[in-house]
Amino acid sequence: MVSFPGLLSARLRTPLSTTGLVLGSAAFLASLTPSLIPRTGAVQGGAAGLAFAAGYGIGVLLSLSWEWLGLAQLAERHRLMARHGSWVVSAILVLGGLAKARAWQETIHRALGLPAVETARPILIAATALAVAFALLLISRLFRVLMDLYAWPLRLILPKRLSLLLAMSLAAWSFWAIGNGYLMAAVLRGLDSAYRQVDALAPSNDRMPLEPWKTGSPASLISWQGLGREGRARILSLPSDDDLARLAGSEWKPPLRVYVGLNSAKTPQTRAELALTELIRIGAFERKLLVIATPTGTGWVDPAAMAPLEILHRGDLATVSVQYSYLPSWLSLLTEPDYGHETARAVFRTVYQHWHSLPKATRPRLYLFGLSLGALNSDLASDIFDIVGDPYDGAFWVGPPFPSRTWNGVQETRTGGDPWLPQARNRRTFRFFTNSDRTQLTEPDWGPMRILYLQYPSDPIVFFDRQTWRRRPAWMSSRNAPDLSPDLRWIPGVTFLQLVVDMVTATSVPKGVGHVYAASDYMAGWIALTQPQGWTDEELKVLDGWTRSQKL
Repeated sequence: MVSFPGLLSARLRTPLSTTGLVLGSAAFLASLTPSLIPRTGAVQGGAAGLAFAAGYGIGVLLSLSWEWLGLAQLAERHRLMARHGSWVVSAILVLGGLAKARAWQETIHRALGLPAVETARPILIAATALAVAFALLLISRLFRVLMDLYAWPLRLILPKRLSLLLAMSLAAWSFWAIGNGYLMAAVLRGLDSAYRQVDALAPSNDRMPLEPWKTGSPASLISWQGLGREGRARILSLPSDDDLARLAGSEWKPPLRVYVGLNSAKTPQTRAELALTELIRIGAFERKLLVIATPTGTGWVDPAAMAPLEILHRGDLATVSVQYSYLPSWLSLLTEPDYGHETARAVFRTVYQHWHSLPKATRPRLYLFGLSLGALNSDLASDIFDIVGDPYDGAFWVGPPFPSRTWNGVQETRTGGDPWLPQARNRRTFRFFTNSDRTQLTEPDWGPMRILYLQYPSDPIVFFDRQTWRRRPAWMSSRNAPDLSPDLRWIPGVTFLQLVVDMVTATSVPKGVGHVYAASDYMAGWIALTQPQGWTDEELKVLDGWTRSQKL
């Protein structure tokens, strides 16, 4: 009779695989090579530990496959030599990687214009990697124990190899069911609860607005508390009346901002209808511009994007945003890539139908805006059948995540250019620009419906590719962009892992690189897209200086 403690004890005493040790150490070294985003010692150590565990697992599978096929095995004397040799090779690979880590990180810092790397913290990297690798190795040995428990009764009635195959399948199913069905669900519930509580917290020094045209005021249809943290921040964001008076001249209006929080109504459709009713109440359809600004996963609308637009049009516009989640965009992307689609579609259709019913001569120009997950959901909010007879005026999608529908279609059919600055087949409709190249913004013959993409080459949320584990992504096959390390290389499996880590840390960099978009680039995009009138080059420089002084 087999017992769990006995099997566990036996598996824990099993020596490490020689093939796994060498491949794991090689993966450890490869994980320290440059990617898109610079990493702290702890983050780098965690990624290195994951890489080691993945490489070790591949080595174990290769060894088991060799044994399964009944191929020749090394003699005991040679096995001992191979074991000692694997430790020597592994030590050389690990120490070599730690020695090169600082130089590799320095290439990323130089490409992004960051301060020089003082140290890569090799001890912290090694300690963190060891802890992560040990934890994953322990889990793998628990998997083998479970596999042995399944195999024991099966061997009584089935051939050895068939029983092992079935036991492996049953163990894999058990781990998947526990990990994906219970642990992941519990983690997501915990994160959702935590972010829900954060969303309910009021920003410091916030106060309910008294102006009747502001959402959350006593005259509003939407309660101040129901807006949530991000909604209240949006209503109170810059520019202030003093900023508008100083930067926009004497003829300015207070911009209209409508925000509906996740707690303001129960369903996406009722939240969309509430947003429309509030827009009508404050006279939003009497302004020159109306912007449907789809927020990010947490409900955030980047003030660096909205403030320049409101000043450029001297406040004569309205924006509307409806929250659909509390979770950060990267987490939503990894778990539910289409999260928010239902809300974005309800908001667009509800607002668009009213806008479409108005006389063309007097209604505002209609634009869509989205950053990150907001860009993905803004894109999914409508299709050609919704708007073919009466299209909206344009869309500004910034940092579009890799699953974005239209972005992928334009990339796949581009007629030239690099992946981070493609030349669209239909350049009258689609234009791209980056933090280092705005050429397409000033090209002639842009049509009446304009869709504009802003993306940074160093943004992993844009350029992540699920197939990177097995093939080189197109953007890495081209010449390197200015904000990419010249030492960036594709490594099967490892590059995929690096990009996953980069997505999680994509907002840890300064403005203007990674997934942190700068107000100056937003401003350039809005000028090209909406063509505000009456601004001189000198006034635009003053506006740009103001955004920098406000750290937008």
